[in-house]
Amino acid sequence: MASTDTRAVHAGRADLRALGVHVPPIDLSTTNPLPGVGTGGDSYEALACGGLLPEGGSAVYQRLWNPTTARFEEALAELEGCEQAVAFSSGMAALTACLLAARAEGHGHVVAVRPLYGGTDHILATGLLGTEVTWAKADEVAAALRPDTGLVVVETPANPTLELVDLEALAAQCGEVPLLVDNTFATPVLQRPVLQGATLILHSATKYLGGHGDVLAGAVATSAEWAERLRRVRAVTGGILHPLAAYLLHRGLQTLPLRVRHQAVGAAKLAAWLGGRPEIERVYYPGLPDCDPAGLVGRQMRGAGSVLAFSLRGGYDAAARVAEDCRLITHAVSLGGVDTLIQHPASLTHRPVAADARPHPSLLRVSVGLEDVEDLFEDLDLALAAAHSGARC
Repeated sequence: MASTDTRAVHAGRADLRALGVHVPPIDLSTTNPLPGVGTGGDSYEALACGGLLPEGGSAVYQRLWNPTTARFEEALAELEGCEQAVAFSSGMAALTACLLAARAEGHGHVVAVRPLYGGTDHILATGLLGTEVTWAKADEVAAALRPDTGLVVVETPANPTLELVDLEALAAQCGEVPLLVDNTFATPVLQRPVLQGATLILHSATKYLGGHGDVLAGAVATSAEWAERLRRVRAVTGGILHPLAAYLLHRGLQTLPLRVRHQAVGAAKLAAWLGGRPEIERVYYPGLPDCDPAGLVGRQMRGAGSVLAFSLRGGYDAAARVAEDCRLITHAVSLGGVDTLIQHPASLTHRPVAADARPHPSLLRVSVGLEDVEDLFEDLDLALAAAHSGARC
């Protein structure tokens, strides 16, 4: 099998030579000609029921299938080592499809391991989609399973404290229950959960897969059986990814390995630098020994990634001041782009989370970009100094 770098460049492009083009075309058609009434009807039924485009058939309607979106799906599936992938208009749309597909089979119970992205936590805790959740620690999942359990949900590295979960051990507990792993932080460059037994690999593709903060998307890499179920939900709920967004994501995959590895180098340096600052109470980063007691980096992950978090002496007030006083680093939600972002999870992404599971108010999360890390040091040095002196930058 070709290396990750080579597959990132070439995956999803097998048909380009026959088309006589070098760059994947963007097909923006919302409707498509039907070769005949019977053929059109057969194509519609196949696609609406979650199937793939029939040979000689019609794509019918963009909500059902699109060739540009399909190329991105093929590429992501190859990178994750899965049979297929299904792309959605956002990460939450992708998660919604997974929950609805499980519930449609009579499995409305979910076992989830905290911490999770705040939106994921919220949709599970509130039961907005008619599901019921049991929260469990990673080593207590087996005891939480029920006959109607449809999914086990975990995120590793976790948002926002970067906690790691041993996926092989967790998959063993799941038995026949599908394991859904949010792989947004690691990406297939650093972690391929299918190798540890995961069934569904979820991405907020907005983040590293796109990589430039200009596309909103979600995706699930999985088995052919599960992909069909997800496409069926997507077809009737209208959550398909727009082809222009799919094109941008497919292009983003070409540089994904380079970006992820370079950003991880900067994050490791920043984590070490923050650990030496008197204003910092604790740094959370998988590359630090105390944050990876099980040695999962190097065994499960091929690197520690480029998201880190840190808590400040001085609590919420100090954290808010640092986030607001950064000048080079952008105070904004999201992550995985080429520029460095900082945000306060308890006030933003994890605001809907129950108080007893919400991140500490002194915690800030940083997504390290491609800047020279010395410039990040300088920006944070001024912000940290100002926060603890009472002055404004």
